Amino acid sequence: MARANVASVSAHAENSEAIATGKSLRGRFVLPARFLEFCSPAFCAFLVVGLAWFGASLAYERRLETYDRAAAELALVSASLKAELNSSRQLTLDRNALPALALAQNRQIFLADAQGKIATSLPDPSANGKMLQDLLGSAQPLTFFGDGAGVMQITLANGREAIAIVRNLSSDLGQVATIQHMDDLYSAWRRDVLLGLAFFLLLTGVALLGAVGINRLARQRDEAVMAREGIRQRIDAALSRGRCGLWDWDIARGRIYWSRSMYDMLGMEPQPEYLSFGDVNQLIHPQDGDLNSIAEMLAASQTNSLDHAFRIRNAKGEWIWIRARAEIVRQGAQNSPHLVGIAVDITDQKALIERTATADIRLRDAIETISEAFVLWDAENRLVMCNSKFQDLHKIPTEAIVAGMPYAEFMASGASPMVQTQIPLGARAEPGARTYEARLKDGRWLQINERRTKDGGYVSVGTDISKLKRHEEQLLDSERRLMATIADLRKSRQTLELQAQQLADLAEKYLEQKAEAEHANRAKSEFLANMSHELRTPLNAIIGFSEMMEHETFGALGCAKYVDYSSHIRESGQHLLGVISDVLDMSRLEAGKVKLHPAHFELDAAMSRALDVLRQAAEEKQIIMQAETLPKASLYADRNAIEKVLVNLLRNAIKFTPEGGRVTLRSRVDEGEANIYIEDTGAGIAPEALPRLGRPFEQIDSPLENGNKGSGLGLAIARSLVELHGGSLNIRSSLGAGTIVRIRLPLGTADEKTTEAA
Repeated sequence: MARANVASVSAHAENSEAIATGKSLRGRFVLPARFLEFCSPAFCAFLVVGLAWFGASLAYERRLETYDRAAAELALVSASLKAELNSSRQLTLDRNALPALALAQNRQIFLADAQGKIATSLPDPSANGKMLQDLLGSAQPLTFFGDGAGVMQITLANGREAIAIVRNLSSDLGQVATIQHMDDLYSAWRRDVLLGLAFFLLLTGVALLGAVGINRLARQRDEAVMAREGIRQRIDAALSRGRCGLWDWDIARGRIYWSRSMYDMLGMEPQPEYLSFGDVNQLIHPQDGDLNSIAEMLAASQTNSLDHAFRIRNAKGEWIWIRARAEIVRQGAQNSPHLVGIAVDITDQKALIERTATADIRLRDAIETISEAFVLWDAENRLVMCNSKFQDLHKIPTEAIVAGMPYAEFMASGASPMVQTQIPLGARAEPGARTYEARLKDGRWLQINERRTKDGGYVSVGTDISKLKRHEEQLLDSERRLMATIADLRKSRQTLELQAQQLADLAEKYLEQKAEAEHANRAKSEFLANMSHELRTPLNAIIGFSEMMEHETFGALGCAKYVDYSSHIRESGQHLLGVISDVLDMSRLEAGKVKLHPAHFELDAAMSRALDVLRQAAEEKQIIMQAETLPKASLYADRNAIEKVLVNLLRNAIKFTPEGGRVTLRSRVDEGEANIYIEDTGAGIAPEALPRLGRPFEQIDSPLENGNKGSGLGLAIARSLVELHGGSLNIRSSLGAGTIVRIRLPLGTADEKTTEAA
């Protein structure tokens, strides 16, 4: 910085001498300089105005001539094409046979038929097939008037300006249109205008430069030469220091000079003049002070040097860090102070420092968040860093954690844990590294890993493995218990083998008894079938003769009591016949001899039939029977079996419903299944008795208790017949609330075969 200050001081001295020399030289040419200064502006103004008027007039005339010439050429070309097409009687043209004038300056020719559809387009055939009116635009009279419209300036459908002419061909042959875009028409004119404008600007610039140069030459020639030499010397001195810029702050006048390297460093265009105090002050970051504070700091410090870092805005609006080193130099007769020095770009250094600090913070946060005790020592066995887990383990106070503290002094500030047991784990993987387990006095276990770093230090990580140790002890205890269990199992194995042999003997006996039971069951079924047949034969005779006696078919019996006796005999016989029929049906179902013959029938017809069978019995007890059927609901099943199921369930409902009650029969169809509900208002069934319903020959109450007669097979037969159809029968009831029986049957299809009992 001393060399820079010396160079700056010398440069300012030379600059002052050059200014004085320039003043003496300029005094010799005062009158000629003033004369040139007075005449040059008027001459330049007269020359510029004359050239501008002449150029504008010439350009306007040339534009009119260009348009007239292009219109005449279009009319000539269209007339020639019309004559040629009328003679050839075809809407085709040979591009090679056309004259050069036809397609000059990017002109376009379109041949349209009588409907206005373009048949041929030159030179670009992409418009073939389009409508001429759509191409030229619908808001122009060319296609309508044809030859009468002549050459017109129009706006095409694509928005471009152009001149065009349309000729009507003879005998409704079509139309020929010739178009030239305004851009192509005036291309040569624009080129000439640009050349003239460039020449005009060149002459104007030359004139202005001459005037300005003459005006300023007399007063600033010598000063510019001397100042340029001084600036060059200061720039050379600043650039020799690397990426930096030169400052020269005239504190008294509020002017600041920047070298070109300073402008380049900020990405700004170099200014030919000095910068003002306010312009520079606006570029400095408000948090880093301003030039006023820097001046006050210099005055308060009573020193002639400055070393200050601050941020300044570059041309992109970004803040860069600048470190300014300057020295106050007093110059001139008035001894005015100048702050002269260099400004170095330290943005990269600041960014590196911030990244290093951020990385250090992240590293410390990562070390602090790990669950292990962590400590790092350098090659001289001094502390680098540790986390709070290590601090808690060794009871080290927070104020004692200072980077660079020796190991002995650091560990002496805390209380080392009492290690009762150390267990080495395997061989060392590398020199200076070890892994071992340590048991602390409070019962905790630590696994400590120590490794050497590349710089000679070492890192130690302690992991709490108390849970793993407890788990290991639990595994060992479980292993011991498992071995004891295995021993017990070995002892029990012999007992199990003996029991297995006994079970095998019992199973063999069970199979023998099962075979005997099945044989007895078959014999029972055959006996019931034979007995039912033998009993039904005389019962039919008893019922028939009792009916004849009741109706006195062959004459009066002589006493009314005999008629009453005959009625009782008939009713008892019919009841006994029904019981025998139920027993026979149940035996056939159990023996698997029942065959179903499914067919399509209407569900409401079967329900009505079942209601008709039991309507008289319901009327005798004054029970209301209601039906909610589904008309046209079809079911594929054995109709006789379904009607028998409904009759049995309705008979049970009437039997257990008191006088004045109600029995409801309704049906629903849902997701390919038919649901039939029988609901009564009887006394209901206890929940504990529901599982026994449907078992053969089993009733909830004794007939002597409830006064209802029956074999107890009706519900069992109904359930068996429903299950043969692949359906289900469910009962829901509660005491005092009546009973609801639901029958769920698949609707079935006509393709199904006759179902047989399993």
